[in-house]
Amino acid sequence: MEEKKQSKRPANTAFKQQRLKAWQPILTPKTVLPAYFIIGLIFVPIGVGLYIASEKVQQVIFDYTKCNTDAGETFAPPKDTSLGIYQWKFTNATNTCTVQFDIPKTFPSPVFLYYRLTNFYQNHRRYVKSFDPDQLTGKMRNVTDLVTTCDPLRIPPVQIFNLSDGSTITTAAGAQYYPCGLIANSLFSGLFQQNSIFIIPYTYPADFIGGASPLDDNSLFRCIANTSTMPVGTGACGPDSGIKYEFTQVGIAWPADGQKFMKTKWTDSPALVTQNLIPPPEWVKIFPQWKNGFNASNLPDLQKWERFQVWMRTAGMPNFRKLYGRNNGYPMTSGRYEVDIVFNFDVSRFSGTKSLVLSTVSFLGGKNPFLGIAYVFVGILCWILGIVFLVRQMVKP
Repeated sequence: MEEKKQSKRPANTAFKQQRLKAWQPILTPKTVLPAYFIIGLIFVPIGVGLYIASEKVQQVIFDYTKCNTDAGETFAPPKDTSLGIYQWKFTNATNTCTVQFDIPKTFPSPVFLYYRLTNFYQNHRRYVKSFDPDQLTGKMRNVTDLVTTCDPLRIPPVQIFNLSDGSTITTAAGAQYYPCGLIANSLFSGLFQQNSIFIIPYTYPADFIGGASPLDDNSLFRCIANTSTMPVGTGACGPDSGIKYEFTQVGIAWPADGQKFMKTKWTDSPALVTQNLIPPPEWVKIFPQWKNGFNASNLPDLQKWERFQVWMRTAGMPNFRKLYGRNNGYPMTSGRYEVDIVFNFDVSRFSGTKSLVLSTVSFLGGKNPFLGIAYVFVGILCWILGIVFLVRQMVKP
C-alpha cells in the first residue's frame, strides 16, 4: 500500500489562501486633501488650549546646589543670576542654607512644593529592585526571608552598631536594615525645615534645634516683603509680621500607595526593636532622631510617612521632581519669601543639581507646554502639506 505523501500546502480556504473580502481605499486628492485640513482644524485649537492652560500655571524654581560653597555667612545675591534667588547665606553651625526668593504674582490654592533632582538615575535596574515589599507592608520578616535584591543593604556588615556618642549596641545575629535596600537608604534628605518659609525676622520656637524630623507634617515659608496681607497669620507681609505659609505632607502620595506601606509588626515586640532593626547607613548620618539607632518610640510609621512613599515610587528619567508638600487652603501672596534648607543631600557624588519648586496646577497638572506645542505643530504641518498638495493638484491635475 502506497503511503500518502505529506504536503505543506495550506488548506484551500478563503482565510489561508487570502481570499477574504477586504476594503482597500483608493487615495485620491478629493479624499486626502480634506483630511489634512480637518486634522489641522482639530489639532491647532486643541494645542492652543493646552498651551494656554500650561501658561496659566504659576511656577517659581531656584537651584541651591552650590549654596554651601558659594554663599557666605551673611545674605548676599548669588553670582549666577539665573538661579532664581534674590539672596542667600549658609550657616555652617547648623549646616543650613537660607534662601530668599520672590513670588511675582499671587499663587492661587492649591500650592505645591517640590524638590527637583538632576542626573539621579532612579531607573537603574539594580536600584529599582532594591527593596522588600513584605517588609514595607509591615510584616515581621526574618533577615533570611528578605529578598536578596536588598543587598548590599540587607544585613548590617558588622554585629556592633556604633552610636554617635561613641557607644555601641550589640545587634542580634539576625539583625536587618529597616527599610532595606538602596532606594530607602538614598531617601532625599535636603529637608525644608519645620519652620522653613516665613517672614523675617522670625523667632524660632523653643524646641527648634536646627534640624527637622522627616515625619514633620508642616514646612513653613517666611514672607519678608509685601504690600498685601497674607491669608495665614495677621497683619501685612513684612519684616515684623512673623507671618508663615504652611505646607503639609498629608495627601501628597498616591492613594494606592496606602496599601503598600504599613506600620511594622516589630512594634508589637518593643524589646526586640533595637537589636534587630538597624537604620540605613545614610539615615544614621543625616536624621538626628536615628543617630543612636531605632527604639520602640522612634520607629518610623511608613503608612503615615508620605514623603517616604513618594520617594519609593522611582522616577523613570534621571531628571525629575517629587512632591514634598501642599497647601490646599490658602493662596500664596506675592512677595519676597525666605526658606531654610538643611544641607544634607549631597548631589556632588553623582554630578547632579537640586532645586526647590513652588507651583500651582491646571486640569492637566503642572507646567508643561510641550503637549500644546506638539499639537499646534502637527496641525500646522497638516495645513502646509494640504496647501502644497492642493497647489500641486491645481497646477498639474
